[in-house]
Amino acid sequence: MVEHATPWPGRPAAEGPRLLPWNTAEGKPCYLSTDGHGYLSTLADSIETIQLGMGTELLEYARDATAPGAQAMSATEYRWLARRLTEALSDALRVADSRGQRLPGPEEDERDDDA
Repeated sequence: MVEHATPWPGRPAAEGPRLLPWNTAEGKPCYLSTDGHGYLSTLADSIETIQLGMGTELLEYARDATAPGAQAMSATEYRWLARRLTEALSDALRVADSRGQRLPGPEEDERDDDA
């Protein structure tokens, strides 16, 4: 089966299970074997888009909150911001890992060039 990631239309993806943007109840990674067009694959794409969008918004907030001349926050507020940034970075790294696993390897690129 081949996974087709929506951010790279027309580009073939590597074969194998897809790392999903959520964990099991035990905290272990979830994988999906799919052709890239099913309900769970579409749901995973949507969740990744939401996670990256929330990370972008949080980063903008953090930049504003820590800019020169910004009103100082309490230690609790800075800790909250650090926790949210940590979560957003974790989500972004998971999305990058998932999408990176679906990129074609060098041997697949050569086969596509020969076709």
